[in-house]
Order: sequence, then structure tokens, then C-alpha cells
Amino acid sequence: MEYHNPVLLKETVDGLDVKADGVYVDVTFGGGGHSKEILRRLGERGRLFAFDQDEDALENALDDPRFTLIHENFRYLKRFLRFHGVKQVDGVLADFGVSSHQFDVAERGFSTRFEADLDMRMNQQNELSAFHVVNEYEEEQLKQVFLQYGELRAAPAMARLVVEHRKIEPIITSEQLKGVLRKFLPPRHENKVLAQIYQAIRIEVNQEIEVLKEFLEQTPDILFKGGRLSFISYHSLEDRLVKRFIRNGMFEGEPERDMFGNFEVPLKKVNGLIVPSKEEIDANSRARSAKLRIAEKL
Repeated sequence: MEYHNPVLLKETVDGLDVKADGVYVDVTFGGGGHSKEILRRLGERGRLFAFDQDEDALENALDDPRFTLIHENFRYLKRFLRFHGVKQVDGVLADFGVSSHQFDVAERGFSTRFEADLDMRMNQQNELSAFHVVNEYEEEQLKQVFLQYGELRAAPAMARLVVEHRKIEPIITSEQLKGVLRKFLPPRHENKVLAQIYQAIRIEVNQEIEVLKEFLEQTPDILFKGGRLSFISYHSLEDRLVKRFIRNGMFEGEPERDMFGNFEVPLKKVNGLIVPSKEEIDANSRARSAKLRIAEKL
């Protein structure tokens, strides 16, 4: 399988502050780039567990006695680590979003570049696909998907048009969907708007926001004191959740303060926001929107 170079490789693994005999988790294995770098820094007694729900990624499994690849969604992080006898770890790495491989395989339906059936499932065993979202969601549901996950101002009109068109015929392919929404795709901004539409549908299909919240809530429990989180986000919805959870230990509101105005949180941020260099963006366009945040368990 062809997988591109991992984004912010050195910075992300540096953020884990890898101990030679530590236990680490890469919850977005993909092509294995980050995992290989973690293993390179581990000693003989170190261990690395990796998660990936995509069957294609299983072909990249690493032949190393210190490595275990778990074919599951990382929303089940705690459950499957315990299945392998692990209650706490020294660090967790995550590179959220869609892998380069998924974008580049036309039939998966993730990319705006290819004509393909509406799919977008990261786990191809799941029943919900982009076809179901586009063709079976009620108008109000579709509007909310476009509005919340694509941040599209024209969401109400887009949803209405999709619902009207599918009364005539189902919308089966990416080109059909583009045709239905053509009036919302001005030539100068076509790619940007299409990317927002695809992002919205993809997030809904894969429950990405719910999965991310469930995952983040588990991380303080499975980290040893002083353990590290090193997370790469690609859009503002993800990054806001990661940033707020690191700062407050919750996604909404503020933690309770004591009588002196102080509050306790499980994590503290390490350094500031890290973004790719111009050189990395030139070499790997996927890196353009990447944001790396690092945190440590208190």
C-alpha cells in the first residue's frame, strides 16, 4: 500500500519524550511512519501498541516483537489495552483525519479529485456510508451536518436542493453530488467549498467528533503521571476540542474552582502550538493545515 510521509514526524515523536523501556500507543497507525520512529527510540523492553480500523492499514503491520497492531477504532482505547494486559502507558500519539492513502484510493470516495461512489467509510464494515447520509437523511439532519461539520453558510439551501433532487433519482456518485450542488461552487472557490462539503459528510459517516470526544476522555486515565499526549489535528473542529480538553479537561464550560479561585485539571500543555515548516508543506501538501499540540499528565 502506498502511504505518504507522516506529518510532523520528528516533532510529534519528540513530543512523547520517549523512554527506552516505556509503553506507547499510536492510535492512528496508517502507513506506520510514526510507529517506526517510536520503535526506533525504544529499547528491547519497550512496547508499542497501534490502533487502526482500516483493513488496508493491516498490510503495513511491523515485524517487531515489541509491536502489537489492534484492528479497532481508537474510541475503544482503554478496552483493548486492558485486553492486552495494559492499564497505563507513557504516551499516546494521534494523527487525526484521513490518511493520504485513503484520499488517494479513488473508490474509497474520500477525495474530490476522483469520480467514485459515495462511500467515505474509514471502517468498511460499518453500515453508514456517504450514500446513506446524502440519500436517506431528512432535510433538517442534512442541514445540521453541512452547518456543524462543514461550517457552510449555505447549508439550509444545500440540504433543500439535495432532498429535492433525490426525489427524481438517487445521488450515487461524487460527480452527481457536485452536479446537484453546482450553483454553490463558484469557480474561484470550488475546491474549498467542495472540501467543506466532503469534510461534513465524512465526519458524519465516521462519527469523528463523537469518537474524538470519547477518546480524549479516556486519555488521562491511561497515562502514567508525567506521560505525554502528542496530537495532530487538521481542521478547527478537532483542534478546538483538543485545545479545550488539554486546558480544562472538558469540552464545554469551565472546571469548578475552589474558594481561592483555583481549579484542578488532569493535563498541562507542553510548549505552544506547533505547525509544519514551509519546507514540509512544499514537500507534503497534506501538512498545510496540520496543528500539533502536546500535553503532559499532572
